[in-house]
Amino acid sequence: MSIQCGYLLAFAAAICCAYPIVVLDNGTFTGLALGETEAFLGIPFAQPPVGDLRFRPPQSNEPYTGPFNATAFGPACVQQTFIIPEESNINPVALEVLKLRLSGPPLIDDEDCLSINVVRPANATSVSKLPVAYWIYGGGFETGASSMFNGSVIVKRSLELGMPVVFVSISLTLGFPMGIETRKAGNGNLGFLDQRQGLRWVQKYIAKFGGDPTKVMIWGESAGAISVTAQMLMDDGNAGGLFRAAFAQSGSPLATSTVEDNQALMDTFVDAAGCGKELRSPSVFTCLRDVSAEDIRAAMNATPNLFSFTSVAAGWNPAADGVTIPAPFQQMVLHSNVANVPLISGNCDDEGTLFALSNSNITTSSEFEDYITEVWAAGDRAAVEPLFAAYPEDPALGSPYETGIANNITPQFKRMASITGDLIFQAPRRLFFNRVVKTQPVFSYISKRMNSSPVLGAFHTSDLPIVYGPGDMTDYLIRFATTLDPNGANTNATEIYWPRYTLETRRMLMFLDGNISLAIGDDTFREEAIGTMIEFALAHPLP
Repeated sequence: MSIQCGYLLAFAAAICCAYPIVVLDNGTFTGLALGETEAFLGIPFAQPPVGDLRFRPPQSNEPYTGPFNATAFGPACVQQTFIIPEESNINPVALEVLKLRLSGPPLIDDEDCLSINVVRPANATSVSKLPVAYWIYGGGFETGASSMFNGSVIVKRSLELGMPVVFVSISLTLGFPMGIETRKAGNGNLGFLDQRQGLRWVQKYIAKFGGDPTKVMIWGESAGAISVTAQMLMDDGNAGGLFRAAFAQSGSPLATSTVEDNQALMDTFVDAAGCGKELRSPSVFTCLRDVSAEDIRAAMNATPNLFSFTSVAAGWNPAADGVTIPAPFQQMVLHSNVANVPLISGNCDDEGTLFALSNSNITTSSEFEDYITEVWAAGDRAAVEPLFAAYPEDPALGSPYETGIANNITPQFKRMASITGDLIFQAPRRLFFNRVVKTQPVFSYISKRMNSSPVLGAFHTSDLPIVYGPGDMTDYLIRFATTLDPNGANTNATEIYWPRYTLETRRMLMFLDGNISLAIGDDTFREEAIGTMIEFALAHPLP
C-alpha cells in the first residue's frame, strides 16, 4: 500500500530524435526518442474492460493492425479518490502531515485503461535479448498509475553500468470490495489477473523491443510488492515461465481472509452504485455492468480508504475468492507451493507512521486497546491482549524508531504506528521468509533513509527515491535483474556485498543516512513482538 508522490515522468522534455518504430503483428507502433532511451507508451495489452467485460477477467486482444501512436501514457484505471474523511479523528499536526502527503494533481482515470509501457535502450534491437524489469505500482489496491514512475531512469542507469535492461510497466484494474457474489461469479482479485495478462503480453511481444522473455523480473512497491508475492503464490506456485525473479519493496502476503469477510463493504459498494436489489447474487454484476463509470467511481468513494479511521483495515485488500486466490494469503504461504525464483524483499523502518495519522485522535491506552479489539479482532479482546503487552505505550519503543520521545504527536501515536507497521509489513515478510529461504535465494533490506523526517521518520514509500532517483538501490536492482544476484561483478567501491538471507544468519542490507550510507545488519529487531504479531494475524486475518 502506498501513495506515490513526486515521480511524474518528464519524457516530453527529452525528445531529441526521429520517432522509433516497432511492429507488432500487423500494427505499427510509434514511440518516443529520449536520447539514450526510447519509450513506447499506452499500448493496449487486453480488451477494454467496459460494457459486458467490466468486472470480468482480462480478455486477450485481437492481433494488432494499423498505425498506433505510443507516445503518451494511457489513463489510470477508475479508482477511489483519496480524501481525508472524518477530520475530527485526526490530530491537527497529523492532519497537516497527511494533507501534505496526499497533495498533488488528480489522476486522469478511465475504464479503458489496460495498457502497457516499454522503455528500452535506444540501441536495442529484436535480437538484443535484454533482461526485463516488470514494474507494478502501489496505491493500497485503491489508487495508482504507471505514469507516476520514470522507467527511463532505470534504463539509463543500466546503460551506465554496462548491464542494459528493458523497463515495463502496466496500468491495471484496481480493487473493488468483494463478497459472496464475487465467489459465485468467479471474478475476484482482477488486478492480479491483469498483471498476469501483462506478463503473457511480455512473453509474446517483448523480444520486438529487445527484451528477453526468459529473463523477466517482476518488481513492485507496496500493493505492487504484495502483488509480486501474489504472483509467486498463484497457480500453486507455477510461474509458467512468466518470470524468473521477484523484487518486492514494502509488501509480502498479507494476513487477509476471505471475500465473505468483506461482505458488509461489498453491500455498501453495491448499494451506492444503485444495485442494492441484486445483493448476494451473481446477477449483481449484471446490474453493475449497466451503470455508468461515474456510478462505479462514486461507489468506490462511498467505501473507506486507507486514510479513513479504520486505516489498513479499510477492506480493499486481496481476499481468498476460491479461484485466483484459493485460500487466505498466509495460509497459502504455509500450505501451498511458492514459485521457486530468487527474491529480494525488504521494508522501510517506519512503515506504519503514515497509516497511524488518520486515527490519531486515539490518545489513551484504553482507546488504543478498544480500537485494536474492534477493528482488528471483531471484538475478541482475548485475542489482542498479547499484542498490548508486546507493543507497550512507551514512546521510546514506538515508531519512528530510534527517536526517543520525539515525534509522539499524541500519547498513542508511536505505539499505533509500530503495531500497524508490523502487522502489515514486517510480520508478513518474516512469515514469508520462514518459508521461502529454505528453497530459493533470498536477499533482504531495511531502509532507514529519511529517519529524521518529522512525525513520519523513514516512512512508507521513502525508499522509492533510492530506486527512481536513481539511487544506490538502483544498481543492486539492475544487477539482480541481469544476473539474479544483486552484487554482480561490477559492484563499485561505495557499495558493500549484500549477503544472502538465511534463517541461521538473518543478515540484511541497511540503507542509512549520513556518511555511512550502507551497512549490514541483523533482521532480529522486535523479534518477540513480531513473533506475537505473526501468531495473532494467522488466527485473526484482516477483512
